Amino acid sequence: MARPAFSPSKPAKAHTVRVRWLGACYAVLVVACLISLALQGDLSFGRNPWNNLVRTASDFSHPSFLDAWFGPERLEFKADDGRILRVENRRETERAYLAGLASATWTTFVIATLGSALAGAFAVPFGLIAARNAGAPRWLAQPVRMLLNACRSVHSLVFGLVLVGIVGLGPVAGILAIALHSLGTYGKLYAETIESASPQLFESGLALGFKPAQVLWFAMRRGFYPQFASTHLYIWEFNVRDSTVLGLIGAGGLGLLVSEAVSLFQWGRLATLLLVIVLMVALMDRTSAWIRNQLLRTPGSTLGA
Repeated sequence: MARPAFSPSKPAKAHTVRVRWLGACYAVLVVACLISLALQGDLSFGRNPWNNLVRTASDFSHPSFLDAWFGPERLEFKADDGRILRVENRRETERAYLAGLASATWTTFVIATLGSALAGAFAVPFGLIAARNAGAPRWLAQPVRMLLNACRSVHSLVFGLVLVGIVGLGPVAGILAIALHSLGTYGKLYAETIESASPQLFESGLALGFKPAQVLWFAMRRGFYPQFASTHLYIWEFNVRDSTVLGLIGAGGLGLLVSEAVSLFQWGRLATLLLVIVLMVALMDRTSAWIRNQLLRTPGSTLGA
């Protein structure tokens, strides 16, 4: 017997048409952006981009940390007329730079860690209030959602610029900037986790005479904490990357060294900095993945357990 031809249902056809329409709209938007840049004269790669790329790639191929062991022990800096301006031991100079790099790396990690912890702690009550199934009064829930949207909309770099003027230069400005920006993300994801809870959980709790807030508190202790922890680990990992640029505005950490290397065209040192950032983020990624895996193995960590 011949197998009947597959005929998609009307909802499937409608979904396909909707996906294609959205894809076409996105393609039109991309083309419009390219045309806008071309009309403004900004669709340019500068002069001699290939030569610049080759020269920069050559500088990047020799990270400065190699000079700590293989650099010249007598490096002479000469004027145009041949006079020796100064002599330095390249190995000793780079070893001192690496010591400062280690301190800056730790400062960046501290900014990301404390900022994430501060935001994650304060976001729990905000997430509970913003969740649409939490039963919070509208006059309270709506302003909280607007506050979370505002925090999420403003980049941590902008918060940092404002906070440097308030609390001064240093890591505290970076910590508060990370915390304010992350508060919106934490609160939104916490609220979505609560909203994804099974309706039977609330129905059974309300049937037993509990209030919605009491049901949520019990569910958060029993089922939500693995999702909350996973959210915290993800944002913490992101903030490690984000905090590397806060030094550009005086908040301390690796950003200050990146700004210095770029302004002085020290591409070898910039290559070393980028390697450190990549290694730090990779280590954070592996660590957070391991912790999430441990949480999933914990008995009773599933929602509603």
